[in-house]
Amino acid sequence: MSRVRLIIAVLWALPWTLLGLTIGALALVTGGGVQRLGRVIEFHGGLLNRVLPWIPIGGGASAMTLGHCVIGRTRCDLDRCRKHELVHVAQYERWGPLFVPAYFAFWLWLRLRGRNGYLDNPFEIEAYAVEGTRQRD
Repeated sequence: MSRVRLIIAVLWALPWTLLGLTIGALALVTGGGVQRLGRVIEFHGGLLNRVLPWIPIGGGASAMTLGHCVIGRTRCDLDRCRKHELVHVAQYERWGPLFVPAYFAFWLWLRLRGRNGYLDNPFEIEAYAVEGTRQRD
């Protein structure tokens, strides 16, 4: 990715990155940790251990992406989920501030059709395909 395109992608995802940084800062002040990998900042531990299991999409989460931030329960969870979450980082770079509304719109549309809002969501299908795992047969 060219430098100009990278700057545009980072700025396009910035609203959600700022939320991720805020949540990450709360994790840090409650005993969590942080690491940077390329253009992604990963936070783990602290309050994330208590909050992420209660995320209603997918029955709780080990990790979750917000723009260029990935928040995880533990460093091991971040390591295990990294390929999947990096796909979501790329999706934020494409969709920017529209990513979360689009994600939830797909989730709702799928649920109304009697399907699984998480596993059948095209954003998750792409992430699991790149990760090399299949959640459903």
